[in-house]
Amino acid sequence: MPDAPLTCLDLWCQAGSSSEQPREEGMAHFLEHMVFKGSQELPAGAFDRQIEALGGSSNAATGFDDVHFHVMIPSEQAPRALQLLLELVLHPALATEDFGTEREVVLEEIAQYADQPDERVIQALLSQGCPDHPYGRPILGAAEQLLAMTPDAMRRFHRRRYRGNHCCLAIAGPIEATLRRSIAESALADLPSTSEIQSQAALSHRNGRHEISVPRLESARFLMLWPMAAADQLSLVMGADLLTSLLGEGRRSRMVERLREQLKIAETVDMDLTVLEQGSLVTLEVCCAEQQLHAVESAVHEQLHRLDTDPVEAWELERALNLVGNGLRFALESTGQVAAMAASQTLWGRQQSLLEPLQQLERWTTDELRAELFPRLQPEEACTLIARPGTSQG
Repeated sequence: MPDAPLTCLDLWCQAGSSSEQPREEGMAHFLEHMVFKGSQELPAGAFDRQIEALGGSSNAATGFDDVHFHVMIPSEQAPRALQLLLELVLHPALATEDFGTEREVVLEEIAQYADQPDERVIQALLSQGCPDHPYGRPILGAAEQLLAMTPDAMRRFHRRRYRGNHCCLAIAGPIEATLRRSIAESALADLPSTSEIQSQAALSHRNGRHEISVPRLESARFLMLWPMAAADQLSLVMGADLLTSLLGEGRRSRMVERLREQLKIAETVDMDLTVLEQGSLVTLEVCCAEQQLHAVESAVHEQLHRLDTDPVEAWELERALNLVGNGLRFALESTGQVAAMAASQTLWGRQQSLLEPLQQLERWTTDELRAELFPRLQPEEACTLIARPGTSQG
């Protein structure tokens, strides 16, 4: 929109929950909250007021691998927005008087999360499938860990993780000469590095079968979790994305067509790939009536075993290629998503064309899927969780 140009400023840092040390669990997310309580130069609330006055908006998110803070702003206001963003994130006040108040907000968030049966089921699956890895822990942490945290401990975490070799700024949209000068003269230019290296332990996964009872769960759940290639193995990641679409996205996918359309034993069927730096995760979740759990499990196993015996037809592969490819293309239409993709790639040392995932996607054939990925997605390789509606957790 030439008459209303927007620039996205997206500051990423290798400071997600997987970078937390013992007794820091939940620190990364708590720090994200505390950043917005103000900096050495910006009182609490001043950042939001000034960004909105400039015609922009801001937000932040904490994940397993990283945390990012982004601003969407009219392009002519980007230099001032950059100053505000860097001041807020790189120099948070972490004031003692705000620490207790904001901790209560996070504790309430943890309580709300625990009160949502669907979220409890997903967390149980991650905890059972990745019990010895940070990906198996809640990003929010636990109440007892939050209660033990101090402002000094948070300052140490911030000093350790928010450093030059852990940070990356991505900009999408018009970039004026004034913005380039602002970057060169900003706090990023002098941000010191640290000798600490982000741990990149390979994802540890444990298969097996588990059952739990979850109060107020409206429908029973059948879930499976498989480990997949890490984010830097782009070709395998794209193949896994293709396979999950072939199996579990849309009415014509194998799982949905069989369980919901033909057998009518499932309410919903969802299959997703979560791309992560230390190993990605594929999840399958089927909602059904409790009495249908056995039938659902049998049907899912049948479909997975038939991957190797029933050839993927040309129309199936073409459909999956279009679904995944168009999702990538649509993402390139969003300034915010372009900035996020560029930042994540740069942050983790895999700078590449934004079209590279599409090129890697096109290399997959049915024979390559069968040889490289079908064996990884078998029932015996999964962590399986049965969640039943109930009054107590078993």
